[in-house]
Amino acid sequence: QVQLVESGGGLVQPGGSLRLSCAASGSIFRINAMSWYRQAPGKERELVAAITSGGSTDYADSVKGRFIISRDNAKNTVYLQMNGLKPEDTAVYYCNADVGVRSYSGNYAYTGHYWGQGTQVTVSS
Repeated sequence: QVQLVESGGGLVQPGGSLRLSCAASGSIFRINAMSWYRQAPGKERELVAAITSGGSTDYADSVKGRFIISRDNAKNTVYLQMNGLKPEDTAVYYCNADVGVRSYSGNYAYTGHYWGQGTQVTVSS
């Protein structure tokens, strides 16, 4: 009922920038927290950044001062601006959202936890 689609990944040189986008669609009543995770080969998935519906943000220590998370509630979209990229930022980046799902009658039905399909970010010279 709810889909998250990421875009914006790619190959970038160290020190470069990328902007990831994640658009939510489907039977959405409201979107609560949205976040970005990443998973590097051989490592566990880790939280990169999160943003509440009100705009409060939180970041992993490893990206503070370099990454900025933002959202456009009218477009049901969350962004991750990544600056000063390092080789250790190489990973598959996943969008995550807590979504209040709309029923057929248009009312709130339940809250679901949804993931995007992931987008590859590679930082290499």
